[in-house]
Amino acid sequence: MNIESIKSVYFVGAGGIGMSALIRYFLSRGKHVAGYDRTPSELTARLVEEGADIHYEENTDLIPANCRDPQSTLVVYTPAVPQTHAELTWFRTQGFEIHKRAQVLGLITRSSKGLCVAGTHGKTTTSTMAAHLLHQSHVGCTAFLGGISKNYGTNLLLSQTSPYTVIEADEFDRSFHWLSPWMSVITATDPDHLDIYGTREAYLESFRHYTTLIRPGGALIIHRGLALQPEVQDGVTVYTYSRDEGDFHAKNIRIGGGEITLDFVAPRTRIKGIRLGVPVSINIENGVAAMALAHLSGATDEEIKRGMETFQGVERRFDFKLKTDHSAVLSDYAHHPAEIAQSIRSVRELYKGRKITVAFQPHLYTRTRDFYREFAESLSLADEVILTDIYPAREAPIPGISSLLIYNLLRPGIEKRLCRKDEVAELVGLEDIEVLIILGAGDLDNYAADIAQKLAAKG
Repeated sequence: MNIESIKSVYFVGAGGIGMSALIRYFLSRGKHVAGYDRTPSELTARLVEEGADIHYEENTDLIPANCRDPQSTLVVYTPAVPQTHAELTWFRTQGFEIHKRAQVLGLITRSSKGLCVAGTHGKTTTSTMAAHLLHQSHVGCTAFLGGISKNYGTNLLLSQTSPYTVIEADEFDRSFHWLSPWMSVITATDPDHLDIYGTREAYLESFRHYTTLIRPGGALIIHRGLALQPEVQDGVTVYTYSRDEGDFHAKNIRIGGGEITLDFVAPRTRIKGIRLGVPVSINIENGVAAMALAHLSGATDEEIKRGMETFQGVERRFDFKLKTDHSAVLSDYAHHPAEIAQSIRSVRELYKGRKITVAFQPHLYTRTRDFYREFAESLSLADEVILTDIYPAREAPIPGISSLLIYNLLRPGIEKRLCRKDEVAELVGLEDIEVLIILGAGDLDNYAADIAQKLAAKG
């Protein structure tokens, strides 16, 4: 595939966050971009404004004329779309070149030095942090991100001069095996996507294979204590990191008054008095990993310090919708038990002594089936839990699998509710909410603004 000779790119599943970064990239290169998504969203509306031609009906007649020539059109799809999709089937029978999103991302970034962030959780915030650190430094970067940066209002950053590309390396469907990292962070390897991998061992093996792809001369920055046994090529340097120890870590951490400051410790430097722009405790560890990437890529100590202080966060990652003296509402994409536990602990550290209410929408029937006990354990760290129905995404219902499995295992005595997602705003409006965390990777976040507005009106 020669990207330069392509005139049109058609996306099947255009509304996904990873797909949208590629759509923006091809629009920036002057290509005609069109595609299908199941439902309109704020993100697809933005893409249409930026020049993409997107429709929402699975109908081959809606494929535009300039995307019907196999010689000049590339078709990109996401694994979340079923192989039986009518438009995907039509492109296949007509002899079009069809690639997964991750394949195309791998091809685009192969000629650059890929700074990749992989892991079960933390990768979106860490990669967006690293991109901001480099983008505002003299080093610069291109970036394909898995979330919308609040600093830039997009998930794509472009540089004509920097050799570095920051990439969120997604393990779903083994997508990250298409990448050729120059450096990579691995944040966590808690088993996930068992509908794809089947077993914990297969999941870890996928990460081990990923570590073999790091190019000689580059580096692996791996969280201390992971079950993963990396296997790197000769010439790849392996570093460790964590909040408190490793080659890269934090010292002199001070949390209070709504702020977090720390010193960043690296093998050859120590940057003192860094203030986190998004002051939640999980960002100490995310920040250590991002600063390690930026430091090894040549950003100066002053640039790193300034970048951490000016980082505004990522939409739906510890994303505050309301902050008053009486109550706070924030949305977090956490959808794995380990992420949920981290999210609740971070918020409790920030709001010591306050009542923590969680509204959680489970994501996927298979993930609920595989981890409902762990979900109940993590959610039980809150004072009150509101559970909605499962967000199915790409899946059909599984008999016997519902949010009730989690609900029934929540710790005895916890305040708990089961309701539809469209009832959450009304429910919390009747309560005396102190701190509300809206959790999950589905569409419950669509109601966050309404929830915040109802609580704000109460004063």
